[in-house]
Amino acid sequence: MTRVEKIRKRIADETSALLITSDSNRLYASGFKSSAGFMLVSKNECNLYLDSRYCEMAKIAKSQGKLQSETMVFPIERKRREYISDFCERNKIKTLLCEDRSLTVYQYSQLEGETSGICKISGMGNLLEDCRVSKDEGETELIKKAQKITDMAFSHILGYITPNVTEMDVALELEYFMRKNGAESTAFETICVSGTKSSLPHGKPENIKLGKGFFTMDYGAKYQGYCSDMTRTVCIGRPTDEMKRVYDTVFEAQKRAFNEIAAGITGKSVDAAARDYIYSQGYKGCFGHGLGHSLGIDIHESPNFSPSCDIEIPKGAILSV
Repeated sequence: MTRVEKIRKRIADETSALLITSDSNRLYASGFKSSAGFMLVSKNECNLYLDSRYCEMAKIAKSQGKLQSETMVFPIERKRREYISDFCERNKIKTLLCEDRSLTVYQYSQLEGETSGICKISGMGNLLEDCRVSKDEGETELIKKAQKITDMAFSHILGYITPNVTEMDVALELEYFMRKNGAESTAFETICVSGTKSSLPHGKPENIKLGKGFFTMDYGAKYQGYCSDMTRTVCIGRPTDEMKRVYDTVFEAQKRAFNEIAAGITGKSVDAAARDYIYSQGYKGCFGHGLGHSLGIDIHESPNFSPSCDIEIPKGAILSV
């Protein structure tokens, strides 16, 4: 089943259609990455509208079979209202579903004006995000390639780290290596924190030499629109017995989580497998965040591993722990 077919199965009836405006969902539905444009998807049509910066590129991608097969590409030469009007008339659309989760109040107000006298608008909620939960074979391969670049970067950085380099040096070297080896960008802001800063899950790398003790690196690559995410902790200098105990506790907790993961298991069950063990080792209250999250086009997608996630993990989901 193609992505467009998955989306169409969730459209209630022949008189409803989707307006897709966010970059992430537009990439998912069309297979083409752009920073602007919109899509209109009905039971019978799937159209991608792009301005002159992207239209030629998209048509080339279409000819090469890189777009979702149902997607037709059109240049934006008129106001969006006119394209919506033509599309709704042609497909007999009465309700246009918009991405209410990502639109601002101002953008929603604009859309109300654009659709006035044409159709009514309504929110689609999680419709597209739910489609994105299970990755298809093509998406999985892109994530694997992103992760391979990330793995290579870790092997490389181990030979780069010395007490004389700074946190910022390491962050930049990781990013440079990933870009040189196929990444289009980083998946998120690189975290490299050492010494007393290593306890900060989202600490910022600074132009300071690496402090003794734990050195935590959290980074990822983006490859053809898809993300990887990896955290690795090494030690600068000789670890203390307590440091070894903390490291071993977290490592064991991760292994217990891996043993719990299976399709149909809730996210909170996987989180509990790791959390309960960490708390049992005397670290209750020291695990303030969720265990892990899904990733794909965005670095954080649904579902996740957290104490509040009642969602069952479906087959085809890809999560980072």
